[in-house]
Amino acid sequence: MTLRLAAPLVVLSGILSSFAFEPLAVPYAILIGLTILFGVLRALPDLRGIGVFALGALWGLAFFGPLIWWMRAVSDGAYVGLVIAEALVLGLVALPLRSVARLAAWPVLMPAVWLLGEQVRGSFPFTGFPWGRLVHTALDTPLESWVRLVGLPTTSFLMACLAAALLLLVDRAARHRAVALTAFVGALLLGALLPVGLSGGSETSTARFALIQGDTPGEFLQWPPGAIFQLHADETRRLVERVEDGSTEAPDVVLWPENSTDTDPRNRPDESAQLDALVEDLGVPILVGGLLDGPTSDTVENAGLVWTADGPGEKYVKRKPVPYGEYVPFRDSLGSLVPRIDRDIPRDMVPGDEPGALTINGVRLGDTICYDIAYDGVVDQAIADDAQVLVVQTSNAAFTGTSQPAQQWSISRLRAIETGRWVLVPSTNGISGVIDADGDVIARAPLRQPATIETEVPLADGTTPSAHLARPLELILLALGVVGWGLAVTTRRREVAAT
Repeated sequence: MTLRLAAPLVVLSGILSSFAFEPLAVPYAILIGLTILFGVLRALPDLRGIGVFALGALWGLAFFGPLIWWMRAVSDGAYVGLVIAEALVLGLVALPLRSVARLAAWPVLMPAVWLLGEQVRGSFPFTGFPWGRLVHTALDTPLESWVRLVGLPTTSFLMACLAAALLLLVDRAARHRAVALTAFVGALLLGALLPVGLSGGSETSTARFALIQGDTPGEFLQWPPGAIFQLHADETRRLVERVEDGSTEAPDVVLWPENSTDTDPRNRPDESAQLDALVEDLGVPILVGGLLDGPTSDTVENAGLVWTADGPGEKYVKRKPVPYGEYVPFRDSLGSLVPRIDRDIPRDMVPGDEPGALTINGVRLGDTICYDIAYDGVVDQAIADDAQVLVVQTSNAAFTGTSQPAQQWSISRLRAIETGRWVLVPSTNGISGVIDADGDVIARAPLRQPATIETEVPLADGTTPSAHLARPLELILLALGVVGWGLAVTTRRREVAAT
């Protein structure tokens, strides 16, 4: 294969891989795309250094360009910058991929290196960008149940192994095509048989939740302070009226979305009074999503705040704020160069350092805020702290009409399968909904209008196998990728020395 042919194949591979995600969500498209990429990297024996990096970066551009088109809702600059940053990381990942592609054990080592790349992307730069992982496309296929058994990282590795198996099947020179076919079919069949569902607990141990979607009053960042709060307070007041006239049951917990108040209600007497009245009339706490004043005048906390009959109580502070969306790295240097940064993000969000396990009216829930749900560690720690149900407080107001809410919704559905818990997603204007422990959608609110979802939720009190297996397996596979890369480099040096 020549480089002239390799470049368009890599572009095709990246674009095809992006089709596996919302809004298209074509099943197995990313397996075919990754098969092409693996094949190209194996078929160019003389390609070195900068050429390998360029092909990897080209794949990254072709993949992330359509995948995160929604980032343009923030700004064209943010979109271009993020796509380029991810492409550069994938260019670096291509180097060890190419190295291990020469080894006899490449069908296992290339997937291990791919997983290593996913984990690097998910943690660097800053807090990383764990979007576009292989495992995110397992939803609604027999592969989705693997996440309950082995977790998200190992399922990504498994899917990369299936791409390698496909490459073996189309390689006429391969000696192990029967093994590859057996592994491919076996992984799908076993996935179809693996159990999913509630982890521990029982259908009789339940709590009733009300998810409030208040909507947003116009274009993103164009509404006056307190306007979002009032919409959510008004929708909650309508719930109070239905409870009082007997047309619905009182909930055990009321959930508001992220940024359901864009002010700190603790410091606004009118908002505090309204929350006090709503809690008193309902007789249950409200989990409010608010922008709370931070430890300094130029910082803010994106938090889930429990409002009880005694006022503000426990809180969970978002662990993974978004760089250049919620806080500004290198603000002193960039603020004068890009004035809109200081205008649109006047205060930096500070990350929380505590798991999101909150006890509300006797229910232990694991709170995550928007972007948090994509991070394995944030979810794992909430479950380790005995969360019986997961909550994703989110505000996708900036991304209305894009595929971002649907992509995040898919990740939330995978978390339900992985943890064996129901997932409740209150959003300001959508997607708000309820997901059961099988990953199935139980209810969704209409988009861009006030709505309330009332649901009875079984509470989980056990753990899935992935809670115990995911991290050890991940570490083993990451070590395999590093060792394989080291072996490939050593082998290549010996070959060069021998010549």
